[in-house]
Amino acid sequence: MTNMQQGRTSAAPAEPASEGPIRIYRPEDFEHMRKAGQLAARALDMLVPYVKPGVSTQKLDDLVLEFALDHKATPAPLHYRGFPRAICTSINHVVCHGIPSSKPMREGDIINIDVTLIVDGWYGDTSRMYAVGEVNRRAERLIDVTHEAMVRGIAAVKPGSTVGHIGHAIQTYAERERCSVVREFCGHGLGRVFHDRPNILHYGVAGEGPELKPGMLFTIEPMINLGKSPVKVLSDGWTAVTRDRELSAQFEHTVGVTETGCEVFTYSPAGYHKPPYVVAS
Repeated sequence: MTNMQQGRTSAAPAEPASEGPIRIYRPEDFEHMRKAGQLAARALDMLVPYVKPGVSTQKLDDLVLEFALDHKATPAPLHYRGFPRAICTSINHVVCHGIPSSKPMREGDIINIDVTLIVDGWYGDTSRMYAVGEVNRRAERLIDVTHEAMVRGIAAVKPGSTVGHIGHAIQTYAERERCSVVREFCGHGLGRVFHDRPNILHYGVAGEGPELKPGMLFTIEPMINLGKSPVKVLSDGWTAVTRDRELSAQFEHTVGVTETGCEVFTYSPAGYHKPPYVVAS
């Protein structure tokens, strides 16, 4: 792991995971993951009315920090290996790990907001795309493709399949839609730790990689680009952007492998699965 790769918050660097067995959690542990995952999802729901032109990403960060403390939770990214904020906010051509700032969002921006909350020692990790005001059709299409790619990756999760089945489902769909899959970052195991085995690549060959077994916990979080796949990390050591400055999008859920398939812990309680999000009066 290089120095640049050591400072990652949510999406892990796409490199070989550390040696050792993949943790298998008990069925009763899933209840802890439900609580952590649902609280993280509620935090993203809470942000919906605030994602609009003129609002800064620092305001969003402040809101999530307050929400977490009010619910006796801890934002996992805050001070994690030096990361300075409670959430990641990645706008337009930022792929992941964008740092909240005082700069206001603008009409037509698209933004990924990534929240990980620790609840009683368990990690709930999820991210969602938001449209800032009216966005153009290219941005809408990228959001749709990215969400569907994640859904297809989740549908591939079942005992006896492999990590490669997840990546293959995501890659084949995204590339058929003339988009590209970021390869520098991947999903990751979690539970009572932030990052763990297995690495979940969002591309690959069905049948390759670790076999999925009941009790495994991990994130599926494809980053999909309108242009080419390569990314670079800026001088702050965190912000990853597309090299061609084309738009990028990401969705993320935390899942657990069950005896018959998988359970998604981070579905939106309000039904805010992908934009546009309509706020109830």
